[in-house]
Amino acid sequence: MTPYDAPPAQATATAAPPLLDAFARRVSYLRVSVTDRCDLRCVYCMAERMVFLPKAEVLSLEELDRVASVFIGLGVKKLRLTGGEPLVRKGFMELVRNLSRHLRSGALQELTLTTNGTRLAHHAAELADLGVRRINVSLDTLKPDLFRTLTRGGDLAQVLAGLEVARAAGIQLKINTVALARDNAAEIPALIRWAHGEGMDLTLIETMPLGEVEGDRTDQYLSLKAVRDELASYWTLEDLPLSTGGPARYLQIRETGGRLGLITPLSHNFCETCNRVRLTCTGTLHTCLGQDDATDLRAVMRQGGSDAELADAIRTAIMGKPRGHDFRIGGAPALSRHMSTTGG
Repeated sequence: MTPYDAPPAQATATAAPPLLDAFARRVSYLRVSVTDRCDLRCVYCMAERMVFLPKAEVLSLEELDRVASVFIGLGVKKLRLTGGEPLVRKGFMELVRNLSRHLRSGALQELTLTTNGTRLAHHAAELADLGVRRINVSLDTLKPDLFRTLTRGGDLAQVLAGLEVARAAGIQLKINTVALARDNAAEIPALIRWAHGEGMDLTLIETMPLGEVEGDRTDQYLSLKAVRDELASYWTLEDLPLSTGGPARYLQIRETGGRLGLITPLSHNFCETCNRVRLTCTGTLHTCLGQDDATDLRAVMRQGGSDAELADAIRTAIMGKPRGHDFRIGGAPALSRHMSTTGG
């Protein structure tokens, strides 16, 4: 992939009307998958022998820049780059460099990413220089052997080194941990103490039934209501009146001094204030993580559509955003697409 030249930021005389869905929810947050590829193979996320997409089906850097910029022109204020693992995408740092023009213009309030941390040590300083202030890092255990098992070969030390470099660069980190009944349930309190002791928030996530994997997720499902009840038996948990429009509910733990997020797609529907949509690396717009709605923005671009036509397609899709998701545990996955393709 060769470097590309980003178009200059365009000044607008009047602000575009807000992106509202049929339930009057304002969409201001876009998550973009830049690749379906990853250098790990987490057991709940991917099949061990994943078949990745042909290059021709994946949006180019120019297309990713263009569609993200149209969203920003429509009022999106937060842009999160995801994967797969975004840092394995060739040219990714060039994409970040070009998108950062929207931070400088003030059109975008936050440019961030979610990563597994394996390549963070190599890129954290440059990311900080480009205006990335916060990063989410997916990490499910501090036990090297278990980490190697859950990721099918990953090196925990590599991730921890990346966290240190990012913190030294002034980047605020949040740890995302998938709660797994069979593997890390007993370790959750230790993970929380560690993260809070290092000045990082931690968010727990119930396993989501997306995509076919080798194992059965049923025996890995761990209700975060049960986790919260256990934590409350020895820690003081205080609900926080904090809402980002997303799925997490937040608690303060008095004894650790840190913040804990809970994302509960199965035990608690979190859709009433949803402010986000997701764009896959193939240019498919999903307005709900747990529904099979889809709008092909790649086709609009590759068939010669103008930015105005692209914006019209986005607005039409947003108006069709469903009220909520229908996740369930057990049986076939709720949706066939993998999280690595959907965008984090």
